[in-house]
Amino acid sequence: MLLRLIRKGRAKRLGRDIGRSLPEGPEPTFPGLGWQLCTTAQTRAPAYLEWCDVIGRRPDAQRRKVWEYCYALQGLTEQLGLRAAQRGLGFGVGREPLPSVFAARGIDVVATDQSLESAQGTGWIRSKEHAADVEQLIHPKICAPEQLKKHASFRAVDMNAIPDDLTGFDFLWSSCALEHLGSIELGLRFIERAMGCLKPGGVAVHTTEFNLVSNDKTVDDQGTVLFRKRDLEELARRLTAQGALVLPLNCHPGSEPLDHHIDVPPYKWVPHLRLMLGRYATTSVGIIVKRGPI
Repeated sequence: MLLRLIRKGRAKRLGRDIGRSLPEGPEPTFPGLGWQLCTTAQTRAPAYLEWCDVIGRRPDAQRRKVWEYCYALQGLTEQLGLRAAQRGLGFGVGREPLPSVFAARGIDVVATDQSLESAQGTGWIRSKEHAADVEQLIHPKICAPEQLKKHASFRAVDMNAIPDDLTGFDFLWSSCALEHLGSIELGLRFIERAMGCLKPGGVAVHTTEFNLVSNDKTVDDQGTVLFRKRDLEELARRLTAQGALVLPLNCHPGSEPLDHHIDVPPYKWVPHLRLMLGRYATTSVGIIVKRGPI
C-alpha cells in the first residue's frame, strides 16, 4: 500500500509537469498520421472508432494498446492502402488481432514471434501474449478460421537476427515489441534492418514505448527500454540517410486531463493511455517509414 501511494504521488507530479510544459504547435491527429504519441483526442476520432469496431475493441478505445493497433491500420491505409493480394510481415505479433484483419481482406501475412524456448520464463506465455502457431492467431469475430489459415502463416523469428529470406513484402509492422530487444540501440537497428524486408515503396509501421518526462535519463539495456525524443530523431536521421521516406515527428503529448493522468500498478484496463514504468511516465509512440527506390 505504501509503495502504491508513493507511486501515485510521483505520477501526479509528473502528470502536472507534463501539463505545464506543453510544446507549441498542433496536437497529433487521427487520420493524418505522422510519427506521433497516443493522445486522448485521437481516441474519439471517427476514423479511430471505425478501426476499433473492425477489431472489436470500441469499449477499450481509451487503452493505448488499442491505439497501437488502430495506428498501424490507419498508417498502412494512408501510406499504402490495404487490398487483396498484398503481402504483410508482422514481428512479435503475439495474439494480436492484426493478422486476422489483414487475412479477412485477402492479404497474405507471415506472422512471427520469438521461439517457444525463448519465451519460456519471460511471462509472455503465462499472460497469453505469445503465439507459437497459426491457431493462436485466430480471432473468429474478425476473420473466419478457414480464411485466416488460407492467408496467414506463422514462423518463429528472433527480431535481433531477421532471416535473409524474409523479403519482398508490401508492408510490415510491430506493435510494442522492439522495446524488448535488449537496448535502445538494438531497437533502432531492428527498425533499420527490417526495411530490407520490404519492396521498394513498401511501408513499415512500428509502435513502442516513449519516455514522456526526459530527453536525457531513461531506461536502457533492460527488459523494457524507453525511447526518448532524441532517439527518434537519431532514427529519422539514419533512415533518411539510407533513402527512406520519414514522416514528421510530433511529440505533443495532448492537452486533455487524461493525457496527464499517469496510471500506476496494478494498472487499470480502461482508461490506460499513460503509465509509470519505474521512475518514468511513458506512453505509446507510432513510427511510419516508407522504403525508397533501390
